[in-house]
Amino acid sequence: MGSFKVMKVSTEQIIDDGYDKISLLPDCILHDILSYLPTKEAVSTCVLSKRWKYLWTSVPSINFDDSLLYSSQFDFWHPLDVTRFMTFVERVLLLRDTSDVKRFRLSCRVCFSASRVNEWILAAIRRNVQELDLCLFVEEPFALPSCVFDNELLTVLRLEMNCTLQLPPRISFPCLRTLHLCLVTFPNDNLMQTLFSSCPFLEELAVLDCEWMNLRSISITMPSLKVLIIDDLPFCSVDDLRGCDIKIDAGNLIFFKYSGYLSNKINLYGLSSSALALIHIPNHCGRQREIACRTIKLFGGLRNVSSLRISSGTIESLFLVEHVMDRLPVFENLTLLELRGEFGEHSTKLLIKFLQCLPKLESLDFCEGLGRCEDSSRLTSVPNCVLSSLKTVNYRNLHGTNREIWFMKFLLENAIVLEKMNVFWSNSSSRDQISRKEINNQLHTLYRGSKNSALTVHMKPPCSLRTMSIC
Repeated sequence: MGSFKVMKVSTEQIIDDGYDKISLLPDCILHDILSYLPTKEAVSTCVLSKRWKYLWTSVPSINFDDSLLYSSQFDFWHPLDVTRFMTFVERVLLLRDTSDVKRFRLSCRVCFSASRVNEWILAAIRRNVQELDLCLFVEEPFALPSCVFDNELLTVLRLEMNCTLQLPPRISFPCLRTLHLCLVTFPNDNLMQTLFSSCPFLEELAVLDCEWMNLRSISITMPSLKVLIIDDLPFCSVDDLRGCDIKIDAGNLIFFKYSGYLSNKINLYGLSSSALALIHIPNHCGRQREIACRTIKLFGGLRNVSSLRISSGTIESLFLVEHVMDRLPVFENLTLLELRGEFGEHSTKLLIKFLQCLPKLESLDFCEGLGRCEDSSRLTSVPNCVLSSLKTVNYRNLHGTNREIWFMKFLLENAIVLEKMNVFWSNSSSRDQISRKEINNQLHTLYRGSKNSALTVHMKPPCSLRTMSIC
């Protein structure tokens, strides 16, 4: 009887007085709601009621995407659908009221009408757009309107185009805070230098899968820059290391990410200790010495960072070349090292050598463990950080190999200030429950150099990782 009363009260609370409460919200809130929808769906709300009939005409965010034109089975578009898409875009822009457009995103193929695409972009600029996001598939030379690059209002500019970036003589971005360039081919040193120099207050720069082959030397000096991402992996030529000499001076940078084979030379200057660096340089069988030397140069610019997240391939690319380790800088401020990717058969030695350069390391995090490969190597030297500063070890993806057990024994015995070691079993481990318990018991019986250390072995991997992907 009691439960029936509760259900009755709940039902009465759900029943309202028949009014559409959402429609009673002010226009500014409804506009914000519609901004999260694709423009096609936002326009379709006009049929709901008189209240909604014209709301879409003043939504501050416009998002046109022609991806729905393409069949899931074939890589082409239907002329009728293309015509409908162009007509839809132009009707939306024509029927909008006179309010400003804050965000404008356009993703489409340019080949069906380059002039009309530019007219759509101009329409957004005439409405004082602040955030411009263009993803354009190009089959022939294509130039954006010059006012895209000479704009006093833009705060965000994202360009994804598979063509040479054609820049006008005058470039000015006095308010730009975010610049993303993806898939474009850079034209020449002078124009790109002008582009980077024309963003005096830029805070975030991302250069993703771009082609640097036309550049020889470029300088990016940006005191305001806080985030820098360079991804060279898909399109760089590993066999041709005659890339661009990139000088980056950004003293206020707090996040730096690089992925690639260092076909370009990356020279970093002025990074503060508060910066977080993510580095992924895959191990490649060719040009090892050149790549290793450039990695050393890159690490020289990271010597002041306090947090470093690198792939196992980055460490392997360093130490597979003789005498390179002697040139590796000492990371005096580094307290957090996060390793991503499984290590090769003999990489444990390389890791220990790398730890020699981290005298103040406090936290060591293995995102994917040491792998399944066995390694009977034994080491006589112990890095200073293990002896004096290492406090926390997180080890994920445990398989229970002899190498893993030896490495944990090595850390537990020598880390005399260690406070905690968290170990997580891998989901793909072939060990049965009995075998896992035996290994757990073996780990707990290992001698510990620190009387205050706590070892916790988790039977399941963590639900969520604190890490950020760098691969």
